[in-house]
Amino acid sequence: MEIIEMYANSTRLIAAVSTSQVRYLYSRIDWSARMICIKGARGVGKTTLMLQYLKQNVPQGDAAIYVSLDDLYFTEHRLLDLAEYHYLHGGTHLFLDEVHRYPYSNWAQELKNIYDRYPNLHVVFTGSSLLQVDFTMSDLSRRAVFYTLQGLSFREFLLFEGEGDFPSYPLEQILAEHTRIVPDIVARTSVIALFEKYLQYGYYPFYKETVASYSLRLQQVINVILENDLPAVEKIEYASIRKMRHLLVVLSRMVPFTLNVTKMGELIGTTRQQIVRMFEILERAALLIILRSGKGNLRQLGKPEKIYLDNANLMYALSATPDIGTLRETFFANQLKQAHTLTASDRGDFLIDETWLFEVGGKTKTFEQIKDIPQSYLAVDDVEYGTGNRIPLWLFGFLY
Repeated sequence: MEIIEMYANSTRLIAAVSTSQVRYLYSRIDWSARMICIKGARGVGKTTLMLQYLKQNVPQGDAAIYVSLDDLYFTEHRLLDLAEYHYLHGGTHLFLDEVHRYPYSNWAQELKNIYDRYPNLHVVFTGSSLLQVDFTMSDLSRRAVFYTLQGLSFREFLLFEGEGDFPSYPLEQILAEHTRIVPDIVARTSVIALFEKYLQYGYYPFYKETVASYSLRLQQVINVILENDLPAVEKIEYASIRKMRHLLVVLSRMVPFTLNVTKMGELIGTTRQQIVRMFEILERAALLIILRSGKGNLRQLGKPEKIYLDNANLMYALSATPDIGTLRETFFANQLKQAHTLTASDRGDFLIDETWLFEVGGKTKTFEQIKDIPQSYLAVDDVEYGTGNRIPLWLFGFLY
C-alpha cells in the first residue's frame, strides 16, 4: 500500500469508529506523553481505543495517522521511513497498531530513534501482552509510558448492554461498603441474569458484533494468538503450539485445579521443563492465570500452585460443560488481577495483597474453612445482596 493510501485508510477507520462507549483505560491514560504503549490480549479493544482518541481529540487531516504494522507497506519500507515522511508533512501524531507484527526484529530500536529524532511527534503503539518490555527494551522503557488493557469488566459489560453507567469501586470500598453499593445496582438492572451472560460471552468487546458465533470467533482468536502472535515474539516449534492448544482444552474441563506439573506434562505428552515454559508463555499471552505460592523459602516463593484459564469466556469457548466452581474462581481471579496480587493459601481460595483471604462459592457457601481468620471473606454466587463479610461475587466485577 502506498503511503497516500495509508492516510486515506486511516481517515476512513477514524471516521467509522463509534465513540458512544469507551473503555475504562481511556480516561486513565496520560495522552500528553510523547510515547505511549498499550499492551493487552488480542481482542480486548486496543485498536478501538486508539481510534476513539484520534476521533475525539486530534483534528482531522494529515496531522495524525493510524497504521497497522502488519501493513504491506512495511514489506518494502521501514517504520523510520513512515515517521520521516509524516513529520516532514506536518504530522504530529503517529498511532501504530500491533507492533509485534512488524516484519523487522528491531522495531524497539526504531521507536527509540523516532522518539529521539522527532521531539514534537506524539507516538502511541499497541502490542501483544506477550511482549516482555521490561527486559528486552530497557532503552524504550525509559522513554515510553506503558499501560495494559484488560477485557471488559462486568461493570463495563452492563454499560455496553445499555444497563447504565455505574461507577467502579476500589476493593477496600467494596469490602467495607458493599451493602450500601449493591441496592442501587440491583434496582436498575437484572444483575444475576446478566452476570450469567457475561460469564459466557461478555469479556471481549467484539461480542457486540454477534453473540451467536462468539465462541467460534473466540476459538479463532486463540488460534491467532498461538499461531501468529506467539511465533512473532518467541522461538517455538509448531509441535509445541499444538500441545499448548491441547493444554488449554484440558484445563477448560477441570475442576479448580491444584497444579502438578509432572502429571500435566505426562497428560500433554511433554517434559516437565517444557510444560513450565508453556505455562509461562500462555500466562503472558493472557490465556492463563497462574496462582503462585506466597510463602516458603526463596526457592519455593512464587511456585505455581493453581492454574486457571484467563477468563470464564475462554472456558465456555473450549468446553461444552465448564465446571461451575472453576467458572466462579476464574471470574474472581480475572477481575482482581488487574490491580492486585493474588497468591495461593492453605486455608482459602485466594490471598489478595497478602492481606485479605477469600473463599469463592455458591449461595450455600459457609465460613467453615476460613472461620476465625482475620480479614477473611466469602465471594458468593447467585445472590443479589450480601451481609457482613459475605459479598456477592458479581460485585467484584465493579473494580474497573
